Amino acid sequence: MKKLIREEEVREAAKTGKSIHVDSNTVFTPSAKDMAKELSVTIVDENDTASTVSQKVQQKWPFHKIAIASDHGGFYMKEELKTFLRDKDFMIIDLGPANANACDYPDYAIKTAEMVSEGKADVGIMIDSVGIGSAMAANRVPGILAAKCNNVTEAKSAREHNYANLLTLGSKIIGSTAANDIVLAFLNTKGGAERHQARIAKILNYKAKGSK
Repeated sequence: MKKLIREEEVREAAKTGKSIHVDSNTVFTPSAKDMAKELSVTIVDENDTASTVSQKVQQKWPFHKIAIASDHGGFYMKEELKTFLRDKDFMIIDLGPANANACDYPDYAIKTAEMVSEGKADVGIMIDSVGIGSAMAANRVPGILAAKCNNVTEAKSAREHNYANLLTLGSKIIGSTAANDIVLAFLNTKGGAERHQARIAKILNYKAKGSK
C-alpha cells in the first residue's frame, strides 16, 4: 500500500524541524513536493540516505581501530598520541611519516581518510601545524566528515551533531594535554539524534549541479 505525503505532513515537518522518511512505497502529492523544497524540509530515503549515514558513520561507534598520521609539523604530537591511545587499549594504525622531515599534509590526510572510507579503520586522526588544511584535504574523500577541533566542546559537538569520523588537530594551536583530552572526547562521544543524522545526510549525498 502506497503512503501518500500531503501538504499537511510537510508543513508539520517544517514547523517541528523533523525530517520526512520515505521508501519505495511513499508518494508525494505535487503540491507537497513543491512545498518540501520551498520550506527546505529534509527528505530521508530509508533505502538510500539513512543507510548511507548509518553504515559510514554511526555504526562504527564505539571506535577501536584508529588510523593516525601527520605531516612534519604534527609528527611529535602524533608520536605522543600513539602512546597515549595504546595505553587506553585502542588499536593504532600509524600511516606516517616516520620522521619530522618536511612532507605534504594532503598526502597523509587523504591516506588517513581513505582508510576510514574503505572501512580499514573505524576513525582517523590527522595532525599538522594548524589542522585546517588537513581537514580540507580529508573531506575530499567520499564518506569522510573531518572536523578540526581546538577543545573538548568542539570535539563532542563534532561527533554528537556532525557525526565526524576524522579528527584533525593543530600542533601549534594546542598542547599535548589538550590534545589528549580532545581526542578522548571525540572517540568517546556517540553520534546524536535523528535530526542531526538527517542533516549530515545532505552533506554525504550532495552532488554538484550538473553532475550525474
